[in-house]
Amino acid sequence: VQLQASGGGLVQPGGSLRLSCKATGMVFSRSAMAWYRQSPGKQRELVANISSSGTTNYADSVKGRFIISRDNARRLVHLQMNSLSPEETAVYFCNTYWGGTYWGQGTLVTVSS
Repeated sequence: VQLQASGGGLVQPGGSLRLSCKATGMVFSRSAMAWYRQSPGKQRELVANISSSGTTNYADSVKGRFIISRDNARRLVHLQMNSLSPEETAVYFCNTYWGGTYWGQGTLVTVSS
């Protein structure tokens, strides 16, 4: 299983960014997917997840601002992030469980003016 995240970068406070994660080596349509983030000096935390059937779940801190979605045909999971704040500067990781836990390499999101 390989997970390749992309889409990170520098964004101003209040701005938006869309992350993507490409998954290979598994039956993507059968697997739940998730996004986590880790800020400097903090533990990695769950941001959002999506089940194989499309049911979504969000951390309270991002509800109403972030949207997780999946494209089974392209084996992609996306995280649309809106109204970003500097406190959300972090490395964002995609994650799945397929006989074991797998992590992507992470993509850095920097929210700064």
